[in-house]
Amino acid sequence: METNSPIRLTAPEIASLWTQYIFDTMSVCFFRYALEHIEDYEVKLIYQTSLEISKKHVEEITAFLLKENHPIPRGFTENDVNIHAPRLFQDPFYLNYIYIMTLQGMTGYALSVGNSIRSDLRNYYITCMSETMKLFEQSIDLMLSKGLFTRPPIITPPQSIDFVKDQSFLSGWFGDRRPLNAIEIGDISFNMLKMHLHAALKVGFIQVAQSKEVRQHFKRGLDIANKHIKIFESVFNEDHLNSPISWQSMITNSTSNTFTDKYMMYQIQLSAQLSLSYYGSALSVNARRDLGSKYLRLMLELLHFADDGANIMIKNGWLEQPPTASDRKSLAKENK
Repeated sequence: METNSPIRLTAPEIASLWTQYIFDTMSVCFFRYALEHIEDYEVKLIYQTSLEISKKHVEEITAFLLKENHPIPRGFTENDVNIHAPRLFQDPFYLNYIYIMTLQGMTGYALSVGNSIRSDLRNYYITCMSETMKLFEQSIDLMLSKGLFTRPPIITPPQSIDFVKDQSFLSGWFGDRRPLNAIEIGDISFNMLKMHLHAALKVGFIQVAQSKEVRQHFKRGLDIANKHIKIFESVFNEDHLNSPISWQSMITNSTSNTFTDKYMMYQIQLSAQLSLSYYGSALSVNARRDLGSKYLRLMLELLHFADDGANIMIKNGWLEQPPTASDRKSLAKENK
């Protein structure tokens, strides 16, 4: 079997492990804090399972990296969260948070499986995907049973199949715009769901951030998130389609020191990076030119925001560097 062979992990395989280690240590902090406050028994059960899974992942990734003689990332520790701080989020927010995290996790694990060549690593990520799918099932079923989930728009089935007959299918800037197609509706719904969570997360983080610079960055991020949501809603309103609900009212009035600024910056940076990838995916399959223009403009705004966030993290020594290829030029100079 490959697991007993000296085959080394490839760069993409190391990248997946490194990224997941950072994410899971972040999740452990959030889950531990959440479990101190969640009152709903069913939500608490999902978080207890999530915490156990994330802790197990951290142990398994550590073992993989140690076998490769790779240093273990610092990630996040108990010092990055005060689990005894007052409640910052309400139970419905926690349920929606785990739902969105499982959505993003399934996407990430699918990519990791595709990037993994060694059989032991493929099997590991397939197991991770299975665990995440079960959590997704539990979270969405619970949201539906509690009336917390906004179903995406429904469209009337066409009487027959059809083919695009002229270039007006692509138009959108001038004159009458055709109605959104099912693919475009699906992408906008998907992006609005996540943007609503990101907006609510920023509302909470603004209240508990310690650094003025970090607070200002979060406020800017909140303005961007709300702006994007309004743009998506306006597109839906043209076709009389329903939009997801906001979660910003699910934040308490707590201003106590809950998470470190480093921790919160990572969460917000991650949300910007994920939004960019989802916007890019939507752009690739959208057919209306006006929507393409909107996605490009929103992506550019997020790129600037993420770039400024990275600069804040670098300035404060918070941005952990992923494993990199050897700097051959520097090595060559050392031998002169």
